[in-house]
Amino acid sequence: QLQPVESGGGVVQSGGSLRLSCVVSGLRLDRYAIGWFRQVPGKEREGIVCKNYGDGSIYYEDSVEGRFTVSRDASKTTVFLQMKDVQPDDTGVYSCAIGGRDTVAIPWDCAEWRFRAWGQGTQVTVSP
Repeated sequence: QLQPVESGGGVVQSGGSLRLSCVVSGLRLDRYAIGWFRQVPGKEREGIVCKNYGDGSIYYEDSVEGRFTVSRDASKTTVFLQMKDVQPDDTGVYSCAIGGRDTVAIPWDCAEWRFRAWGQGTQVTVSP
């Protein structure tokens, strides 16, 4: 069973940077869709950056575009969410999710139906 596991959350000052990591049961993550989602109390979970490694498509939520990026390590077993110039509104629980393999979707986005398993999440708190 695929089970994403996130790490790297913590407290960071406004304007700072943080990198989150996601591994999925030791799976090599080439050609899979990987999404990063954020949830804050009282609000629905929202997809903020979703990368489809099957065809290279990527989606950024408006508030993070230009500040957050997704990358993989050389072994392709870990996906990173690099967060720069974080703001207090970025505070929340960040989860990664795994979707299908070799997915072709036009247009591509973070619709939750595209993903089949989420991790427990890691807390990110941005202090003013």
